Amino acid sequence: MTRRLIWAFLALLVAAGFTWALWPRPIAVETATVGLQDIEVVVREEGEAHIREVFTVSAPISGHMSRQNLHAGDEVAAGETVVAQISPAVPALLDLRTRRIAEATRDAAEAAVGLARAEFSRAQAQEEYARSELQRVEALVNRDALPRRSLDQARLDAAAAKAAVESARANLLVRERELESARAALIEGSGERGNGGCCVDIVAPASGQILRVLTESEQVVSAATPLLEIGDPADLEIEVELLSSDAVRVKVGALATIDGWGGPPLAARVTRIDPSATTRVSALGIEEQRVKTVLAPEGERGAWRELGDGYRVTAHIVVWQGKGLPAIPVGALFRSGDAWAVFRVDAGQARLVQVELGQRNEDWAELRGGLEPGADVILYPGDRIAEGGRVTEAR
Repeated sequence: MTRRLIWAFLALLVAAGFTWALWPRPIAVETATVGLQDIEVVVREEGEAHIREVFTVSAPISGHMSRQNLHAGDEVAAGETVVAQISPAVPALLDLRTRRIAEATRDAAEAAVGLARAEFSRAQAQEEYARSELQRVEALVNRDALPRRSLDQARLDAAAAKAAVESARANLLVRERELESARAALIEGSGERGNGGCCVDIVAPASGQILRVLTESEQVVSAATPLLEIGDPADLEIEVELLSSDAVRVKVGALATIDGWGGPPLAARVTRIDPSATTRVSALGIEEQRVKTVLAPEGERGAWRELGDGYRVTAHIVVWQGKGLPAIPVGALFRSGDAWAVFRVDAGQARLVQVELGQRNEDWAELRGGLEPGADVILYPGDRIAEGGRVTEAR
C-alpha cells in the first residue's frame, strides 16, 4: 500500500511538471504610454550650399595673359584689385603660301601708291595751268578783248582742276594706307611680347573672395575665356531639390534646420520655391519631378562661417507643427485591414484597438481617436502577439 502511494505521488509530480512546462507563459513586450507631445512634420532632403551672386571674370580681348598671382580665398575689392593683365598677342608665323600672297599684295599696293602719286602730280599741274589761264582770261575780259562767257569757262576749269587735286590727294592717302596694311600682314612673331607691353588691366567687378582660378598660367587666351570666379562667402544660400509631392507642402518662410555639413545644426528659412519642376532620374532609374527650393541661413555669421560654396548639406524643412497633442509612438502602429491599429495592454492581456491618426513624423503620430492619453501600448508587436494573449512588460 505504501509503495502504491509513493508511485502515485511520483506520477502526480511528473504530470504536474509536464503541465507546468506546457502551460502558456506571458510574452515579454516593450510598452509605451500614450501622452501629450510636440510634433513636427519635416521634409528631409540633401542639398548644396551656393554663393548667391558669383561673378565670372572673362578676357575682354584676345591676347597674351600674364601669370596670375591671385589664388582661391584671396580678398578683392570692386574696381580696385587687378585680377588679370592681358597684352597684345604675338603675330602668328606665316606659311610659304600665305607669305607669297602677302608679298604680292604688298607689291601691288606699292605700285598703286606710285600710280596715285603720279595722278596727284598731274592734277596739281593741271590746277596750276587752270589758275594761270584764269588770270589771263580775266585780264583780257577786263580790256573787253574776250567775251564774258570765256571768263566763266575759265573759272569752271579752275574749280574742276582744284577738285581733281583733292580727289587725287584722297586717292593717294587710301593707297598709302593699303600699302601699310599689306606690309603689316608680313609681320611675324618673334616669340616675345609686343612692344606695347601690357595694355589691358582687368579689375574685380565685385568685392569678396576669389572662389576659383580657372586660368592661372601665362598663356595666350581668346576673348571671352573664363579666368576666375569671385563671390562673397557671407552671401550664402542652400539649394535643395524636393520631390514635387513634398514641395507642395512647403511654404515660403518655413523654418528649417541644416546639418550634415560637418558643423553644428544651423537654423534656416525657405526664401524661394521655383514655380516649375524638372525631371530627374534617381539612382534606381526612376524618373522623378524635382522642384528647386532655396533656403537662407539665419543667425550670426560666425555660426556658419565654415560653410562654403559647393558644400553638401542635409535640410530638414518644417511643413507642420503641433504643440501638446495626444501622440502615439510610430513603433506601436501596424495595419489592420484598411485601418491603423495598436495592441493595448489591459490587465496583462493584449487588446487590439483601431485608432484614428492625424499628422505624423518618424517618431510620433497624432492620435485623434481610439485611445485616451495614459493608455499603455505594445511597441513593435511581433507575430506572437494576438488578441487576448497574455503579456508582461520586459525588464
